[in-house]
Amino acid sequence: MLDSSEELQRILIVEDNTYTLRIVKHTLEQAGYRVSTAVSGEEGLQLINRYGLPHLAVVDLHMPGMSGFEFCNAIHQFSDVPVIMLTAVGAEETIIEGLEKHADDYIVKPFNPPELVVRVQRVLGRMDDYNYTLDSTTQIDDRLLVDFPKRQAHVDGNTVSLTPTETKLLYILVRNAGRIVTTEFLLKRIWPLEHAQEDRLHVHVHRLRRKIEPDKDSPKYIVAERGTGYSFKIL
Repeated sequence: MLDSSEELQRILIVEDNTYTLRIVKHTLEQAGYRVSTAVSGEEGLQLINRYGLPHLAVVDLHMPGMSGFEFCNAIHQFSDVPVIMLTAVGAEETIIEGLEKHADDYIVKPFNPPELVVRVQRVLGRMDDYNYTLDSTTQIDDRLLVDFPKRQAHVDGNTVSLTPTETKLLYILVRNAGRIVTTEFLLKRIWPLEHAQEDRLHVHVHRLRRKIEPDKDSPKYIVAERGTGYSFKIL
């Protein structure tokens, strides 16, 4: 399933300018990160489907085909991977849209490579210890397999569709299997633009349990930790 205790933090760069791509890749590799690159949003999604999600993505805005915002929207349909926008677009309204809807940080080109490293460290630091990644298709145990990009769970051989919120919730919990994920962290990562209440989270947990648990009235996977949050157990 998941064992990333010795894994270097992985960063995906999505950038169509080959010169910028080389600089960013070299800068982040020198800082100790494992870097993969894509020259379009479509290629970035292909890499995610093949190798799983990174710990963080650095994304250009204007690219042929899928835009950077469209790429962010696509990956946030099934995960909470943090994003730094790195783009020449410095218009105030675009920066605001990027920070409000798509990204954890926004850097305008030309950029200072040491500053990029500091920004990356700061964004990853906000994730606390919740920085493990998963394969795009993750086998939980003999009865449960989750395909995150397709937003599907395969339960006892049956395919169950998951909503974007359910998929993101499950991603966070499975990514941290065996550890308590606080309610506060879940609310911030699932609804970053809203002041969501615990009751809203409880509803989605209940619906997700109905889809994947052997017995929804006695959950074994998604376990409530009284007064703290939830943890995901492996049967």
